[in-house]
Amino acid sequence: MSFNQLQQARAIALPSREAMLRRDPSVHQFWHTHKALFSDAWNEWQQSEQDNLLTLDSSLLDKRLRDAVTQAWQDPSKEVAVKELLQEVAPGVFELQFFDPERLADLREYLERVWDAQIPLRPPYGIVLNRRGAMLDSRSEGYLAAPNFQAFYREMLNTYMRPIARMLFPEIMGYDTQTFGFSIHYQPNTDSSIRPHTDASAVTLNINLNLPDEAFTGSAVDFFDLASGQKHSLTFKPGSAMIHRGNVVHAAQPITSGERTNFVLWLYGDRGQIPPQDAKRPAIDASERWTTPTAALDSFAPF
Repeated sequence: MSFNQLQQARAIALPSREAMLRRDPSVHQFWHTHKALFSDAWNEWQQSEQDNLLTLDSSLLDKRLRDAVTQAWQDPSKEVAVKELLQEVAPGVFELQFFDPERLADLREYLERVWDAQIPLRPPYGIVLNRRGAMLDSRSEGYLAAPNFQAFYREMLNTYMRPIARMLFPEIMGYDTQTFGFSIHYQPNTDSSIRPHTDASAVTLNINLNLPDEAFTGSAVDFFDLASGQKHSLTFKPGSAMIHRGNVVHAAQPITSGERTNFVLWLYGDRGQIPPQDAKRPAIDASERWTTPTAALDSFAPF
């Protein structure tokens, strides 16, 4: 088999860091012009690497979470088993073990092959511009279009994130039909922190990808409770995740040693709609939560 598209994609130079930070119109034109080529290249890359690539599936997730979620999809009245795995670690912020720490090495090996594929990936503008920062959703320019990764990405969102988010934050129902995602990497002296901000999402799921032996210092996530004026500083453990409404103010403290890698996944409504600040928490039957929206996917991406 000839991998012409893969070779062509690898030969194309990315726009400069400065142009991407400025969001120069030429950057958008670059990704638009090469969209089909990069998509074909990821297909060819997957075929060329098929003997070396891990099959991405739910076996990478924490077994307790996997079993509880499977049970809830079969019988939504048993979703309490999922809720018992969640701990409220700050007002409106819940922590859970998402990935199995013992399987993170497999996931990271897959991702290292992605970073080494030499197919241009668009980093999240203004957030992180290094080899591990990439757009994950098909709405985004320059996204990670490998078919097996995309299937796994959809499973994380549709099977796990959305019903858990609806269980915790029922007011997001109807504002969770669309998705967005990116990877983010922190290291000292380059992309080390993020200032206080809110997300353009109804709900955010932030999942750590550090291996058990990849220690880091600093890089705690500060969550600000505007009602009480308190700040809650939380640190990720390998494979753990934090889920919260997008309107919760948060920031990443500077990382002082080591590195931290995360997936960040968002849910919102059509064309980026999110619940109003004063949205009521409606009573929703469990059977409504454990469903997948049938609405058509739109093309809106926040950045």
